[in-house]
Amino acid sequence: MRKGILYAAACYSAWGLFPIYFKTLQSIPSIEILLHRMIWALVFLLFVLSARRQWAWLHELLRQPKLLAGFTASALLLSANWFLYIWAINNDRIVDASLGYFMTPLVSVFLGFLLLKERMRAVQWFAIACAGIGVAWLSIQTGHPPWIALVLASTFGMYGLLRKTAALGALEGLSLETMILFPFALAYLSYLMWQGQSAFLQETSYTQSLLIAAGPITAIPLLMFAAAARRIPLATLGLMQYISPTIQLFIGVWLYNEQFSHERLLVFLGIWLGLLIYSADSLHNNFSRKHS
Repeated sequence: MRKGILYAAACYSAWGLFPIYFKTLQSIPSIEILLHRMIWALVFLLFVLSARRQWAWLHELLRQPKLLAGFTASALLLSANWFLYIWAINNDRIVDASLGYFMTPLVSVFLGFLLLKERMRAVQWFAIACAGIGVAWLSIQTGHPPWIALVLASTFGMYGLLRKTAALGALEGLSLETMILFPFALAYLSYLMWQGQSAFLQETSYTQSLLIAAGPITAIPLLMFAAAARRIPLATLGLMQYISPTIQLFIGVWLYNEQFSHERLLVFLGIWLGLLIYSADSLHNNFSRKHS
């Protein structure tokens, strides 16, 4: 239990610190950062799979073509989420990105209701309504909806929904997704290099090393998450997930001096109220099930 909590805290803290890493690569176009992240993540994951001799899942994949189709969809959602997240960080929108990941749990519950026909309790409806009121208020005040937060929350919520119904674990699933994305990433990156438009070739060896490090930086937190999920209850893991967007919010406001107006504060308060209600309801129901 203690190890699981440490793994979860380390994993979510690492994800929370991602803005600092991507800010150091701000001179490189977001699309190129994404391409390198796909390529070097696969290289690192293949090394991990080889070290663990964890290849049996590939035989299962050959017998289930529908599994490949599902992971192709999740790979596309993941790449869209990664790209927008990198773009948001490098365009001084870290606060908006953190809002998106605060919203994700509530979006996931709503998607479960819409697509999986899961029943929602009245308390969950109220939690989603609090978040919705906050988003509507910000949209009215700024003249447009917080599209970065909404797209990040919806793409990651849909990604989580697909992974929830998939048969592969975290390591194998991410490996398959990066395998699917790898040919396209390599082809486009090769084209940029051939045309002399690759920022990678023009950067210092330090920046090039940081880009290559995108592989382990992407995969290691995921491995820690998988280790945590095996050791601690999902309710505990779910509560700890707010570590990541909280760190991102503090980094955006305090380290990079992003604007945090009263309008944004009110939408965050709406989201936080909804999350508080949702989390309390989840804990209550888990406790009731264990003691029933």
